[in-house]
This record gives sequence, structure tokens and C-alpha cells, in this order.
Amino acid sequence: MSVARYFDEMSYGPAPEADGEARAWLKRHESGFGHFIGGKFVQPAAGVHFDAMDPATGKKLGRVAQGDAADVDAAVVAARKAQGSWAKLPGHARARHLYALARAVQRHARLFAVIEALDNGKPVRETRDIDVPLVARHFYYHAGWAQLQATEFADQVPVGVVGQIIPWNFPLLMLAWKVAPALALGNTVVLKPAEFTPLTALLFAEIAAAAGLPAGVLNVVTGDGRTGAAIVGHAGVDKIAFTGSSEVGKLIRAETAGSGKSLTLELGGKSPFIVFDDADIDGAIEGVVDAIWFNQGQVCCAGSRLLVQEGIADKFHARLKRRMQNLRVGNPLDKAIDMGAIVAPVQLERIKALVATGVAEGAELFQPEIDLPTGGNFYPPTLLAHVQTAATVAREEIFGPVLVSMTFRTPDEAVMLANNTRYGLAASIWSETIGLALDIAPKLQAGVVWINATNLFDAAVGFGGYRESGYGREGGKEGAYEYLKPKAWAGRKARVAAELPEPQENVAGFDLPDLDRTAKLFVGGKQARPDGNYSRPVLSPKGVRLGEVGEGNRKDIRNAVAAARGAEGWSKATAHNRAQILYYMAENLSARADEFAARIAAMTGASKAKAVAEVDASIGRLFAYGAWADKFEGTVHAPPLRGVALAMNEPIGVVGIVCPDEAPMLSFISLLAPVIAMGNRAVIVPSERHPLVATDFYQVLETSDVPAGVVNIVTGAAKDLAKTLADHDDVDAIWAFGTKEIATLAEKLSVGNLKRVLTDHGLVTDWFDQAAAEGPILLRHAVQVKNIWIPYGE
Repeated sequence: MSVARYFDEMSYGPAPEADGEARAWLKRHESGFGHFIGGKFVQPAAGVHFDAMDPATGKKLGRVAQGDAADVDAAVVAARKAQGSWAKLPGHARARHLYALARAVQRHARLFAVIEALDNGKPVRETRDIDVPLVARHFYYHAGWAQLQATEFADQVPVGVVGQIIPWNFPLLMLAWKVAPALALGNTVVLKPAEFTPLTALLFAEIAAAAGLPAGVLNVVTGDGRTGAAIVGHAGVDKIAFTGSSEVGKLIRAETAGSGKSLTLELGGKSPFIVFDDADIDGAIEGVVDAIWFNQGQVCCAGSRLLVQEGIADKFHARLKRRMQNLRVGNPLDKAIDMGAIVAPVQLERIKALVATGVAEGAELFQPEIDLPTGGNFYPPTLLAHVQTAATVAREEIFGPVLVSMTFRTPDEAVMLANNTRYGLAASIWSETIGLALDIAPKLQAGVVWINATNLFDAAVGFGGYRESGYGREGGKEGAYEYLKPKAWAGRKARVAAELPEPQENVAGFDLPDLDRTAKLFVGGKQARPDGNYSRPVLSPKGVRLGEVGEGNRKDIRNAVAAARGAEGWSKATAHNRAQILYYMAENLSARADEFAARIAAMTGASKAKAVAEVDASIGRLFAYGAWADKFEGTVHAPPLRGVALAMNEPIGVVGIVCPDEAPMLSFISLLAPVIAMGNRAVIVPSERHPLVATDFYQVLETSDVPAGVVNIVTGAAKDLAKTLADHDDVDAIWAFGTKEIATLAEKLSVGNLKRVLTDHGLVTDWFDQAAAEGPILLRHAVQVKNIWIPYGE
């Protein structure tokens, strides 16, 4: 072919990446990889291996150990043995270790990039220019948190031994996202890479040992889902960090219920890519290419739902199809390709089946006429247009190079379509009107929003989702907290069940009797009789009947949740307005302090002085959260690009709260106040034994300008009401304080919509201790962080 013809066609020739060093490394391990446990490679206990395959050719890359319960146990033992010493190292010492890991990644960058491309099938251009540099960035960044831990996290301690299970789409980058913060903050790790893509994790372990990382600090156990299940179920693991499908995430949530394990879930997504009619169309089309055909669409936050404003839809689709014709699919080691191979045949078949379903349900299929390599797991870039909102491909995560498209007319319709999903991981907004983009961003139910950009990531910026996309954050300071626990909660003791008093019979006389009064429920801003028309007695410690309260049931919870959902205006109110109402509540409670103190003393048997102290502490707590309401703010991250990322603390939504019996007023206020201070609405179940202090509090709410539906109080059996709250799919989070049985129930039943759970695991909190029961220790659980990326310039 002549030079002139190249200039005429402007076609790409092959630009293969040399793979000699990678092949040599694989050759050195051709007898089979072992697990990396206690600082060295060991053979699997059962002697079983499986093949790691090249997705682009179907050829074997190596033999990898299949881990079982014995291998996992050995890894956990090694991690536990190392954890104490690792955590006691000065932060500077751990920082130096992470710095060494970052430098080692950079020294071996090309080897990592090639092995990753071979093992995963993604283009080496992506592994070289995106994945590996971000891996090094994460270790550098978290070396900084190790250095600053003593001052920035002075009230926190490491979680302990962390089990981490990572996916196959970004094998090395997901390792860095999880391992770097865990190690930086004094934890040790048992890591399971995905069975399809274990090689870079094993290479990293080898290089980490050479870099001087102490034995047992990082352990890698390879295998399939059975290996992951053994890690999740191991009693010696203190935390599970999982990235993967929502279905498996729900199984892990159910399995860890009642175990006391901390849990971070980064799950699936069906992210909207919203294009307004004033957008730079060519720029947005390049954004689509990065959103859905980056890594063959095997990205949890892929912009897989294209929402285009009607006025430009035809023009946009025409230009997009023309751009698709120029995409190149080929050998992952060819630096001139745009898309590589799908990770495995089973994933390829899933993509094909979902596309066929989309076409059968009425979608218009477009695939460019481009050449695909023979052999291997290749699939062309695909557009499904005119998709209905209820279609399978609009609802289900395809996890492949398939874009589904629909149109909208108004910004409000765009928001409704974008939020019409059970997921909430990411979103992308394209508009030349920055005011419009910044108006839409807070309305989207997504943990990450990119404006005129897509798939931007950095170690300094938290990443994570809402709803069934999971909870917890990875990256940034918000992600660091996921690997820490409060010092003030570390020494809590197990709650001892109190003996219930025997009811005393009242002997009637001829004196003027007290007026009979049964406290009602408080729902939607007014007192309401319980649905079942049953009540329960409230007894003093000596068994004297002090009164009766309504026996709430499932329908009462349903009504309370509906009222809370209808009070959405509270979440949109200014922080200043919420602060003023909390101060007003404190003021009105203060005016009736003696009355509440007397009630506490009668119910609990506490001395007058202690009862007065509890009321005073409750007033102080309301004042504290009035102060925090407009001060627990987000931050501005400065990632290494020309732009910023706004980390916004957003309310979670409707929060169900179950209160313990100890300090019945102070615990009630301590749990309610942070929830509503941050703009959430509450359905709260007060102390089962001592509920009258909460029913008396109705009048404080009624006289403090609290909007109807913001606070809803349902009395009754804590276990039964907690079960209903945890099982209710319109409740976004549940805080369960009380027995361990209630905690376990709340965690297990939360899987329906993957609501966030905060529980004391049956341990007693000292509600008078500000360090344990006031401020950021609870506020962090009352918000979810949304990061909005805003690039500068043209």
C-alpha cells in the first residue's frame, strides 16, 4: 500500500504492544499460581486449580488456585496476626509503605498494563493511560491519610481485618480502591479477585512483597464465588467491602446480618446520560463514546441510558451512528483500537440475549458495519433506539457495549426518566447552560454526577451510589471513614435484658379519679388512633400503671411512611430554616422541663436529679443539632484536572428509627435530631417500655412549627414495628437500637431495597456521652454524599 493511499483513506494500521515481559512472567508461573498468604505464595489446601483465559483468543494464560474455607481461614489468621502490629505503626511508617507501593506500581506500569489487557480483554491504551496511573494515584493519595491519621481521624480506630471482594471489569483499579485506604488506616486485608481476572492481583502481591510490605498485611486468595462466600461468612473478618452485582450484594447483606461486620457495597447501575438541546452535540457524542464503549461498556457507572431532548434527537442519533461507524474493535494489545473483548463467553451470551429481548420488545437496533476479529469474545458497539421506559433493556444492567436511547421534552421529564430506576450510581448532564446543569444535578438520585463530562475518577473524590447501587463511598475522606470505627463505640457492652415488673392491681376508691387518657400515635402532623384499636399499658418499675399507648401495627407504619414521603419539602428547606425549628423545639421542651423530668422518673425509677439531667441533656442535644444543621456541610475536592468536584451532603429520605429502653427521652432525641437536622423525614418507634415521654413530646412538635409528616411517632412492640420498617421498600434507611435480635432483623430485611442500616448490634450506648451520641458520629449516617464534577473551560 502506498503512502498516498494511507493519506486518502486515513485508516489505522496495527500498533501492537510488546508482550514479551508479560509472557515471561506468566511462563515463570506456568506450574500454577498459589494463594498469597502471610507474605508468600502457598499452594491451595485442596490442591485444586482452574485456568485463567485470554478473552481475545480463548487461550489459557495460566493456572490459578481455587480457594476453599481452609485457605480463607489461613489468610484471616495471617491478617489477624499482623493487624495489631500494623495498626500500632506510626502513621508515617504506614505512609512510607504506601508510598513504596505507589512507586512500585509506577516502575512496573507497563507490565501491569499488558497483563491487565491480556486477562480482562480491555484495550491496552485504557489500562496504560487510565487504570494503572489511577492505581498509583490511589496509593499516593492514601499514603497522605496514613500520615495525617493521628490528627484528622483522632476519634477513630481501624476496623480490623477486612475482607475485600472485587469484580472483573477493573481488576487492578478495584484492588487499589479497596486496598489503599484499608492499609493506610491500620487494617489488614484478605482480598479475593474475580475468578475471570485474578492475574494483576497476584502480580501486585508479588511486587508488594518485594517492596517490603510486612507479611500478613495483604493476603490474596483466588477462586470463584465459593471463595468469596467463605470470606463473607468467616467470623474473624470485621468488615466486608464488595464491588459487584446488586443480586450478590443483597446476598452478602443477608449473610452478614447480625454478625456485627461493617459493610460497604458498590453495586450495579443504569446510569442516565442526559443531553439538553443547548448541548455541544459533537462534544456530547464523544462523551457517549466514553460513557458506554469505554471498557466495552463493562463499567458499573456506564452511561447506558441516553436521554436526548426531542428537538435534537434525530440530529443527535444520526451523528452518533456516523461516529459508531468509526469505532474499531480488535486485539486488546493493539494501541489503535477503541474496544477489546468481552471478559468471558458467559457474559457475551448474556449481552446477546438482552439485546434480542430489547428488539423483541420494540427497540430499533443499530450496529455499525465494522469488522470483528474471528475467535474470542467480541461484540460490536450497539444502539437500541426508541426504547420504552418499561422495557427490559431500560431497566436491567446489560454490562456490555449497548446503549439504549429515549427522548424527553422538558427538564422535569428528564429528571423523572433519569430517576426511573432502582439504581442510583451515576449520571451525566450535557448542557452549555451551567445554571440548568447545576439545577438538574441535585435532583438526580445518583451518587456521582458529571457535568459535560463522563467517567471521571480520582482518589480524592468519593465514589458510590444510592438505592440498589449500594452504600458507602470509595475515595476521598468520606471513603476513608469506611475503614474506621468510632473510639467512643469501641468499648460498648452487651445489653442485658431487664426484668419486666408484674402489673399491680389498682384498688378503686371513692376519690375523684384521674381522667382516663390513652396516648395516640402521631402521624402526618396530628394524633391518630392505632389501626387495630388496641393499646398497651405502660408500667412503673413497681408495676403501677402509668398510662396506655396505642399498639401500632403494619398499617400504622404504612400510614406513617406515606406521611413522611409526602413531607419532601423538608428536604428542600434551607438548613437555616431547619436549624431554627430545632432551636424552637429545644425552647418549647425547656418550658416543660419539670413535667418531662417527672415523667421520666415515674417511668424509669430514676432519681429526680438524674431525670432532670436527662431532660437538660435532651435540650442541649436539640440545640447541638440546631447548630449542626447549617454547618455539617460538604466540601470542594480538587482532583488533578481543570475543574472541581462538589461533595454535597444530601438527605437520605425517609428514615425509620427504633429507640432503646435506656435513657428513653435522651436516646429518642439523640436519634431523631440528627436525622431531621439533615433534611430527612422520620418514622420513629420510641422506647417500648417507656414510650410516654415520646407521646408527651407530640405537643412540643405541634407548637414548634415542625411541618406535618417530618416526624411520625408509632408506639408498640419494637421488634414487630422494626420488622415492618426494615421490610418497607419506601423506607430509605433504618436506625435500629435495642436488642441484638432487632439489629439482626433490621439488617436481614433491609435487602429488599438495600436500605442503609445503622444499628448498635445489641450493645449499650452511653447517651449522656457526647463523644458517643452527638455530632458527626451520627450525622455521617444521616446523609449520603453526592459528588458533582464540574470541569472548567471549553
